[in-house]
Amino acid sequence: MYDILKKTGISTKTKAKNKKQLLQHIANMASEHVGVPTMNIAKSLQQREFLGPTGIGNGVAIPHIKLRKLDKIHGFFLSLEQPIDFEAADKQPVDLIFTILAPEINDGTDHLKALAMVSRFFSDKDIRSKLRSSENVESLFAILTSNEDSKAA
Repeated sequence: MYDILKKTGISTKTKAKNKKQLLQHIANMASEHVGVPTMNIAKSLQQREFLGPTGIGNGVAIPHIKLRKLDKIHGFFLSLEQPIDFEAADKQPVDLIFTILAPEINDGTDHLKALAMVSRFFSDKDIRSKLRSSENVESLFAILTSNEDSKAA
């Protein structure tokens, strides 16, 4: 994830009461980094969730969308202060969120590769545990970018 995530794209102990509020927070955060209006990002995230929840289980969600005006993939990570319902298949509330914003211009291969990489990364129980116990952006960034799989987007 080293190629798609920056320290400024990480938020720790984020407060959100529900999925809609969380998606709005992600949109606000992402807008500052990618130069796309917050409203466009929020609408796309909500539309994607309407198609099917992006909660993958074990307290993890990977919201992912394609946007015009992007020239590369961007990643954003949030850990929540309190888990929220994300309609995950395992019915577990979510507290770790990695959002992928990908360009609309290609065939989607890079988007799918990034999604697979992030899914693999978060399937590791030890990594999830380390992320949950981390208190600051520096340590989260180190964990998120240390795994070899995280560099192969």
